[in-house]
Parts: sequence; structure tokens; C-alpha cells
Amino acid sequence: MLPFTRSTMWLAILLALGCLTSDSHGAHSPDFCCKDLNISVKPGFPKTIKTNDSEVLKAARHSVEKFNNSTNDIFLFKESRVSKALVQVVKGLKYMLNMEIGRTTCRKTAHPHLDNCDFQTNPALKRVLHCYSEVWVIPWLHSFEVPVLRCH
Repeated sequence: MLPFTRSTMWLAILLALGCLTSDSHGAHSPDFCCKDLNISVKPGFPKTIKTNDSEVLKAARHSVEKFNNSTNDIFLFKESRVSKALVQVVKGLKYMLNMEIGRTTCRKTAHPHLDNCDFQTNPALKRVLHCYSEVWVIPWLHSFEVPVLRCH
């Protein structure tokens, strides 16, 4: 099976659209849309992807930003580890992530860039949360949404 890449995802989308738009008078052979094209992502089906994929890491960062904007903690949190990642082709891409986030030494009032924030080492301030997040990305609109974020 091929590894997941953006090009294989777009190929799957284009082929699916071609199958939907071809006419019944032979634009393609009758079995064109039924052949196994050995594409690892099919529209509508979640697919496991690498947790260190750059798009997964961007989705994790969007989740953490939503968390930071919705809590009253004086410190910022950032993602420490993505333990599982799935992607689903929907109207764009839907990332489903299991991850850990940790409290950093950066205060919200300072507005620092999260990449420059270290995790708390003081046992009294250190905190790690386990989160499940869904991030919807529409690449051609440069938009994202985090409709689901649960941390405990």
C-alpha cells in the first residue's frame, strides 16, 4: 500500500469526480471507476497517517490555540506529543488527533510564539492533559475549524 501523501489524496478526489461526471455513453470504460487504483485514501474513509506529518502538526497547533483561547489558565499550553492521527477526505480534510498537551512557562499576557515556550518543570506548575481533537481544514480556502476538542 502506498504511503499517504497529498498528491495521492488529490488523485483520489479527481478520479472520484471523474467517475461521477463521466457520461454513460463511453467517456470511460464501464469498469474504469471500479478498478483498484492502489490509492491509500478514499473519500469518506478515515486513514491513519504519521503523527509527525507536517499537516498533522499544524492541526495539533490549531487545537492547542483553541484550548488556550477557551481556558482561563494564566500559562499557555502547547502540544507535546501526537499519539494517533487519522485523516478523512470530506469537504476538505478532517484530522482526528489523540494528543498530549502541556503547560508551558509562557504567560498568556506576554503573547509569545508557542515554539519559543518551554514546558513547565516546576512540579507544582507542571500539567499534562490528554486530548482528542477534530480539525477541519479546507486548503483551497486557507481555513480551519476545531469543532471538537476534549481534554482531561
